[in-house]
Amino acid sequence: MQQYLKYLFILCLICCIQFGFTQTKSILQFSGLISSVGSELPVAYVTIKNTSYNNQTFISNNDGYFSFVAHSGDTIQFSSVGYDPVTFVIPNVSDDKFTAHIQMRSLVIELPAVTPFPWASYEDYLADFMGMKDGHDPVASARNNLSPEAMAALARIVPRSADEIQSFNSMQRHINMTNKNINQRYANPLLNPFGWAQLINQIQRGDYSRQKLKY
Repeated sequence: MQQYLKYLFILCLICCIQFGFTQTKSILQFSGLISSVGSELPVAYVTIKNTSYNNQTFISNNDGYFSFVAHSGDTIQFSSVGYDPVTFVIPNVSDDKFTAHIQMRSLVIELPAVTPFPWASYEDYLADFMGMKDGHDPVASARNNLSPEAMAALARIVPRSADEIQSFNSMQRHINMTNKNINQRYANPLLNPFGWAQLINQIQRGDYSRQKLKY
């Protein structure tokens, strides 16, 4: 019987300690805004981890705003790519909500200098250098590049621009409108108003009367 009372006393003591611990860590709504140091620009999509409560993870929105349920005294860690991680401890407050302004400092990482070369190795550079031709004439190269053969070869592989296509289409429409062999509307005398006027004048003058047609 005494052994059962001993176990019951230990259980009550543990419950009292747990109850006192939960009373000291009150539940609250933790909200805030995350911005960059110096610029006050919001830091979007920051990973927020509550290391004091099973590593619960949250993410801020595009404006750097966050809001979740936590406990007073919890340790909150903020981390994002390109920024130094920030650790924040929620203070003990009497209210059921707490708002904080978290500022994160951006990282400036200096990369080592790199000098690019158009050769994969020193041997390739040496081979190209030894194979250079003396007496290179830039004027002759320009003439060769602007020759009719070179321009025709480029015209076959280089697509036309919008200006060239518009000019070509306008020229083709002008040719089709003025060429009577292609556009038969201009070759039909029945559709020519000047021809009709000339025919009416000839009729009024009597050019086609029967007396004048006698031989």
